[in-house]
Amino acid sequence: MKKAKAKQEKKRDKGEKKVEKKGKAFKAMLSGEGVVSNSSEAFNLYSQSRFGEIIKDKIFYSLAEALYLLEKGKLNVYLSKKKLNFNSLMREACDKEKNFHTRYCVYSDLRDRGYIIKTAFKFGADFRVYAKGVKPGEDHAMWIVYPVYENDSLTWHEFSAKNRVAHSTRKRLLIGIVDEEGDVTYYEVEWKRP
Repeated sequence: MKKAKAKQEKKRDKGEKKVEKKGKAFKAMLSGEGVVSNSSEAFNLYSQSRFGEIIKDKIFYSLAEALYLLEKGKLNVYLSKKKLNFNSLMREACDKEKNFHTRYCVYSDLRDRGYIIKTAFKFGADFRVYAKGVKPGEDHAMWIVYPVYENDSLTWHEFSAKNRVAHSTRKRLLIGIVDEEGDVTYYEVEWKRP
């Protein structure tokens, strides 16, 4: 398992990831466990696509959201006065969050597919995913998602706990398995009573 994780880390650090350039990127600051901006562009993006959360007249982004927006050329992230590129923000995020690379692969894949995806730590999961066309606050999330690296293992107890959390929050359980290339395969799990 350690060899696979080391391979994943090396793959993550290879070369600079291409950043898409679409329009003007707005400025945000790495702060604590996330990224924050008070620019009008941040509020516009929140209104359109629900990136971030509004807290005290600022938009707070999870590290996955910020990295995704940086990758798409919509956000410039700074640490003090230093502008971070994709790889440097990825390293910062990996230092702050366990299994960040695996989690980011699932986050970016679901966002690329058109879903709105938010953190779900208060539900005991990694992410919650809204059906296409549904914005948080308008309706409940459809799934809770647990990203798992392909060479990791779960005990039956861990698997059962994840299923129980999904059932108790009235959401469907989605397991996102990330392979060495960063591709994601999803499995939906249902709670059944005989």
